[in-house]
Amino acid sequence: MTTGDGTYEEGIYSVGKIPAAGMVEAFSADKPYVRQRRRPFGRWFRETGWRHIVGVLALLFALFPVWFVVLAAFSESASLTNQRLWPESLTLRQFRALLDNYPFWQWFFNSLVISTVASTGTVLLAASAAFAFSRLRFRGRRGGLLSLLLIQMFPASMAFVAIYLMVQRLAVFEGLGPRSMATIVLFYLGGALGANAWLIKGFFDTIPRALDESAKIDGATHAQVYWKIIFPLAMPVLAIIFLLSFISAQAEFLIASVILFGQDISSPSKTVATGLQGLLAGDRYDLRWGPFAAGALIASIPVVLLFQFLQRFIVGGITAGAVKG
Repeated sequence: MTTGDGTYEEGIYSVGKIPAAGMVEAFSADKPYVRQRRRPFGRWFRETGWRHIVGVLALLFALFPVWFVVLAAFSESASLTNQRLWPESLTLRQFRALLDNYPFWQWFFNSLVISTVASTGTVLLAASAAFAFSRLRFRGRRGGLLSLLLIQMFPASMAFVAIYLMVQRLAVFEGLGPRSMATIVLFYLGGALGANAWLIKGFFDTIPRALDESAKIDGATHAQVYWKIIFPLAMPVLAIIFLLSFISAQAEFLIASVILFGQDISSPSKTVATGLQGLLAGDRYDLRWGPFAAGALIASIPVVLLFQFLQRFIVGGITAGAVKG
């Protein structure tokens, strides 16, 4: 071991002890290597091993529904009555049945456009509101923040009747009303603030105000400070908001079903969620379980790709927004 005067002494580490600082530097080719005794298996299991078992069980529990859907999508005769945990043969029959009998690609395109537009609008609206609450001082600022938080506490199911009536009234405008993709985007953007604005505001509060003051001294306006300084620095939290909004819009069913109410299963004016739900409606849902699983598998591809592309922002974006409020 290294002593106070920098010399080296041989020794044996005690069980479970961590080497002192500077110990690694003491090892060299001309000095003996000190072996550390391994902990007994029982002690390792009590301290660390049981956590690995819990993690593996939680992973298996989370992957089981995914495995069940993947098997149904590639099975020969997939149905809820004869579904197995391991297929006898793999085939693309369910994908062909889905694409030949239903306008799935139109559903997929509709969902992709709605999710992209809604998530982009969510980022712009929430970031603009967060900038105003974080950097500007005006009357009603605190009340506005609390109001956004209060509104988010009420579930969307409470507003279904109001949403339906509003959709009927929007029919007087061209391109809006029932069975309109633009109407779905409007209602998604209506609930875009709240938690998103609070999260982005927390991130904005961590950006030093000295940057704003320096830019204003050079003659920058509030808009220039926002777009050229704050917005680029807040890219991690904006990326995570975009990702979460995209996933939410891609899988949303309740509001879309209210707006697209009354269409049959062959209608191309549907989203993936409402279209696939129609496959399980009626008395033949058991025979359409395979095409449903195939459609769900295809619909998950954009979410998985986007998640892989933005995963480096996930931890930093979520934790940074919770530092200050």
